[in-house]
Amino acid sequence: MSADAYKEKIDAALETYFHAESFPFAELAEAMRYSLLAGGKRIRPMLVLEFCRVAGGDVDAALPVACAVEMLHTYSLIHDDLPCMDNDDLRRGRPTNHKVYGECTATLAGDCLQAEAFGTILRSSLPAERKAACAEILAGAAGLDGICGGQYMDMAWEGRTLSQDELNDINNRKTSALLIAACQMGVAAAGGSEAMLDCAARYAAAVGLAFQIRDDMLDVLSTEQELGKPIGSDAQEQKNTFMALYGEERCAAMVKKLTAAAKEALNEGFTDTAFLCALADSMAIRRN
Repeated sequence: MSADAYKEKIDAALETYFHAESFPFAELAEAMRYSLLAGGKRIRPMLVLEFCRVAGGDVDAALPVACAVEMLHTYSLIHDDLPCMDNDDLRRGRPTNHKVYGECTATLAGDCLQAEAFGTILRSSLPAERKAACAEILAGAAGLDGICGGQYMDMAWEGRTLSQDELNDINNRKTSALLIAACQMGVAAAGGSEAMLDCAARYAAAVGLAFQIRDDMLDVLSTEQELGKPIGSDAQEQKNTFMALYGEERCAAMVKKLTAAAKEALNEGFTDTAFLCALADSMAIRRN
């Protein structure tokens, strides 16, 4: 299946969630849908479906798992944009959630999307042991040693220059953790082997670090129109980034090396890797 076909499938499935027009909390559901359906590349749910396929699973049965990882990703974006975090006004070319619905509703929309992500997995038609495995993987990526811990470290370490290891520690939790989870959840939804789970994690860890380095580059090199959000905010807020530490040339070399490592990791556990290799290549040169 092509990336466009995957995206169409994922977008259609996401559209079916959180219709609550007749309930007292209709605006909360509207706020959830506002960010969930705001577009984006759908990389994480795409990884769920493709890793499920290459691990021998049923892509349609794994679709709720793919939607769940996008729900959790969307929650993290809503909260990242809040005034108490990154205080961003734009996301994917549109006003951020709190700019439209207010801080309280935006916070609750994020909270609800996180909870519903797990509910979506557990209500799926997958066998019980596969649902449990997917939910456990996602919980690890979301919690103390995942997104939340990484966001805390990012804030706590502001104002001082970090080493590459410290930057990697933040990235491993803020960015790579959910990418690793998406890949491993696809394998788990298919009932794949431990060896497949390991290869999926190594692929995603390399892609995740390359993704973050590229993200730091784009905050300097891209435009607001291309990126869909303000540029230069990292430097303005004196954030620790790979661009600040290494500059464009070295960052570009790191992205190239990591992308090659990601593709190499696939060969140890899977045979049909063309789509995943092409996806890694496309993320390495993305402009938004």
